[in-house]
Order: sequence, then structure tokens, then C-alpha cells
Amino acid sequence: MQHSSIPEKGSSSRVITEWRPEDPAFWQQQGHAIASRNLWISVPCLLLAFCVWMLFSAVAVNLPKVGFRFTTDQLFMLTALPSVSGALLRVPYSFMVPVFGGRRWTAFSTGILIIPCVWLGFAVQDPTTPFSAFIIISLLCGFAGANFASSMANISFFFPKQKQGGALGLNGGLGNLGVSVMQLIAPLAVSFSIFAAFGGTGAVQPDGTMLYLANAAWIWVPLLALFTLAAWFGMNELATSKASLRAQLPVLKRSHLWIMSFLYLATFGSFIGFSAGFAMLSKTQFPEVQILHFAFFGPLIGALARSAGGAISDRLGGTRVTLVNFVMMAIFSAALFLTLPTGGTGGSFIAFFCVFLMLFLTAGLGSGSTFQMISVIFRKMAMERAQKRGGSENEAMREAATETAAALGFISAIGAIGGFFIPKAFGTSLVLTGSPAGAMKVFLVFYIACVVITWAIYGRKK
Repeated sequence: MQHSSIPEKGSSSRVITEWRPEDPAFWQQQGHAIASRNLWISVPCLLLAFCVWMLFSAVAVNLPKVGFRFTTDQLFMLTALPSVSGALLRVPYSFMVPVFGGRRWTAFSTGILIIPCVWLGFAVQDPTTPFSAFIIISLLCGFAGANFASSMANISFFFPKQKQGGALGLNGGLGNLGVSVMQLIAPLAVSFSIFAAFGGTGAVQPDGTMLYLANAAWIWVPLLALFTLAAWFGMNELATSKASLRAQLPVLKRSHLWIMSFLYLATFGSFIGFSAGFAMLSKTQFPEVQILHFAFFGPLIGALARSAGGAISDRLGGTRVTLVNFVMMAIFSAALFLTLPTGGTGGSFIAFFCVFLMLFLTAGLGSGSTFQMISVIFRKMAMERAQKRGGSENEAMREAATETAAALGFISAIGAIGGFFIPKAFGTSLVLTGSPAGAMKVFLVFYIACVVITWAIYGRKK
């Protein structure tokens, strides 16, 4: 019977028909190795997705240097649109793994990202490319942001509940690292003629150097192709994770779905929003600083902290870690006011940068701890409902896994809205008052509300 649980070597079928991660013997003998392989293929797929999702944050600022005459407002629109489409697409993506299977969906959702990368590489080389074409490409880059929902849902099926925080933290945290990787690699890639054989031409700059802007998009294409194949041939699908869309929709009726969405918006929403807006905000407050030399540090720390947040929550409890984390986010938000210049004078970039690094750190830790809470809460509720109906333990565990995966994906969709809301709030505050302080006051109140909600709903219950 044991052999039926694992696809045979060389078999064209990669569907596992028997999966019992909560069984210690099964996990030790078979489950751990399979789950780990799927996790370590999922991680680079998700990292590349984040690279593509944030691509316009590196490309848009360089478009005027290669002959485009778009307005500043149009350029900001191009950087914001991937966050909008990514957040919206995370909703359907959160339900796709149980319908199509994790292996197939991971390969498909990674492979289609080649389309906007190739298209963008050609578009930036032709200054007559209309703004409408860039709008479409930026929206297509949003598909990359949606991958997070399906990726996290898929990995949740493979691991037992006591290890989900660490596994989801690694998948999400190292995946989030793509933001920092892109901000580090893209500026280097555009300095060299890498794809001349494929039509990659550069634009001469005033200082005599060449800018190969197409490379910022094309550099990811070979890697996307490689890991699409890795997902197709190296990952598995779990027959026990199969579920219709109708079977997953009841999760939308759970009040905890909306409460945890609010908390996750404060953590991951802050991470992705600060990642998108930090460089722009720094430039407005400290124009003398070459912020592009430092911009990748914040997302790097936040991404690594997410992995740690999941693992710490497995040990200490997600609610406890999340509660302390929100207190720290509120404190650092308040401290940020002390670092800003007043009337164009004063302020300290070093203090400003250090406080923001702590905000990235706490946003990352909180992203991992809130996801651990989601796994625990929704598994517990589903198990209790199944037991009340008199269902078997296997039925209860399957329902719990399906509902948890759907919740993880849907909540991640809400969190992604922060990628649009936070930069927009900074911009609006600067236009109305000349300072980002107004936006930071809103964020401070938001974090304090999260402290109260976390303690009142989850912290007081044993």
C-alpha cells in the first residue's frame, strides 16, 4: 500500500493519491522529503514572480532616459498598476490549486510571466510605443503578484500543522526576496550589452555611457523558463487537495477571514507598500541622497524576517508574536516623525533610514506570524465543524486543509492592496501638506487598531 502513495520513478503521473502529513511515521519515511522538494522548487518560482511584479519600479524611472516623454503622473501610474491587478487576481488565484493541481498551476503561472517580460523588452527600445501598450504590460506584470496566493495555498497542503508556519514563512519570505533581488540586479543588468544577439539595443546617455533598458525585463526570461520546467517535472500534485470551487467558497462566510485580512493588510501590505514607495519618499525628503544605492536593503530585511516570523510563531505561538510585532510597528511609526525635515530643513536621513529598516523588519516578521495564525485558526474551526457533523477524521482533515488553503490565498489578496494604497497615501499627503506626516499618522492609528484587535479577539482566549 505504501507504494501507491508516491508516483513511481519515471512515471508520467506525478499525482500522489495518499497524503498523511499529520501521521508521524508517514511524515518521517516519505512526507518530509516530498514536501521539501516541492517547497524548494516553489521558492525560486515565487521569487521570480516578485521580481516581475515589481519590474516597473525599476523600469519606469528610466523611461525618460531612453526617449519616452511620459508625464510624472503617468510614470507613477505604471508603477502602481501591477499592484492593483496583482491584488485583484489573487482572489481567483487563491482557489486555483485545488481545481487544477499545484504542479500544473505553478508551472503555468510561472511560464506565462515570460510574456510581459519579452514584450516589455521590445517596447522600451521603441520610443514610439504608446502609453496604452505600457498600461497593458504593467497590468500583465500584475499576474506575477497573484502567484503568491496560489503558491502559499499549494505549500500549505504539503506540511503538517505544526510545521506550516516555518514552511509558509520560508516560501513567502524567500519569495518576497524577489523585490530586493530585482532592485539589485536590474540596475546592474541595464549597464551591459547582454542580449545583443536577440535585438537588444542600448540608448546613449549624456555622459556617453549606454543604457540597455530591455535587459531589466529580459534578464528574467531564461530563469522563468528554467523554473517553469522545474515545476512541471519536479513538483507533485496531491489528490487529497483536489476540491471544486464550490467547496472552497464557504470560507468567505467566516468572520475570521475578514479579521485576519485586516491584520495581514497591516503586515504584508506594509511590506509591499513600503517597498514600492520608500525610494520615492526618500527622494522627496532627502533629495541629496542617492537612494537607489540603498533601496534594496529594506525589502531584503523584510523578506528574510518573514521566514523567521513563521518559524518563531511555530515555537512561541502566532498570536503572541503578532501582538508584540504590532506594538513595535506602532512605536517605529511614531518614531519616524522625529526623523523628517520640517519646511525643507532639518531631519536626519540616517535616523529615517534606520527607522524604516525596523519597519521593514517588523512588517516581515508580522507577515510570517499572521500566516501562521491563519493556518491554526482555520484548521481548528474546520476540524470542530466536521466533528460536530459526526464526520470521520480523514474528512475533517481534508476539509481543514482545503479551507485553510483558500483562506491563505484570499487573505493574501487583501494584503496586496497595500502595494497601491501606501505609495498613494504618501503621494496624496505630500500634495496636500508638503509632508508625508499625514500618511504616517493614518498608518500609526492603523497599527494601534491592529494591537487592540489582535489582543481582544485572539490574545485573551486560551
